[in-house]
Amino acid sequence: MASWNSIPLEITYEILGWIAFLSWSISFYPQVILNFRRKSVVGLNFDFVVLNLTKHSSYLIYNATLYFSSYVQKQYREKYGSDERGSQTVSKISLAIVSVVWLIAGVCFFIALPAHSWLWLISIFNSIQVFMTVIKYIPQAFMNFRRKSTDGFSIGNILLDFTGGVANYAQMAVQSIDQNSWVNFYGNIGKTLLSLISIFFDLLFICQHFLLYPVRGQLITSKSSKEKEPLIKPLEPEPEHTESENV
Repeated sequence: MASWNSIPLEITYEILGWIAFLSWSISFYPQVILNFRRKSVVGLNFDFVVLNLTKHSSYLIYNATLYFSSYVQKQYREKYGSDERGSQTVSKISLAIVSVVWLIAGVCFFIALPAHSWLWLISIFNSIQVFMTVIKYIPQAFMNFRRKSTDGFSIGNILLDFTGGVANYAQMAVQSIDQNSWVNFYGNIGKTLLSLISIFFDLLFICQHFLLYPVRGQLITSKSSKEKEPLIKPLEPEPEHTESENV
């Protein structure tokens, strides 16, 4: 990686990187905790979970290869001139999408194998994770819209994801300002699109939770609680007195 021209910008870059890392690392826990507290996963779209798993798997392959492989780093330098650090069921549509995505990844692997085009291959995985980011949010957003509620879907997850996306984008901007080059954005278009797409959908979920369906979510929770245990139990009718008892 090229040396930094400004120490304050380098420190800012590192801080933003840690903010993004920590935000994304713990962003999954609020949903797990919410499921445990409610003893239910109703409200969490299973398509979102499966698509999200494929997205993160692709992103892991891309980042790990680019970070640990000196051969891929060499190919990156040759191309861009610098380095970079880098009731509910799963629907048949989601299963088909995931199957096709991994099939494409497998075919690309065998295409890249003879020519050792590893940079091209991990770029494919980068494109996959961007594609999965685009579509993974749609089932959950539509489900919230259809139910007119975000009950069961953790807003803490979204707030942390939003923080990570903003920090990630700001980190790239800081490095570009220091190096007086925007290669971070067009040299890693996947990371750029990832941040923008994540921020867009996070804002959509925030609007759904706080602006569009705040009351409805509370009513559903209250209704469920009342059905389980009524606050006021009905009075039992008093037994009728017979004539023999009155004598």
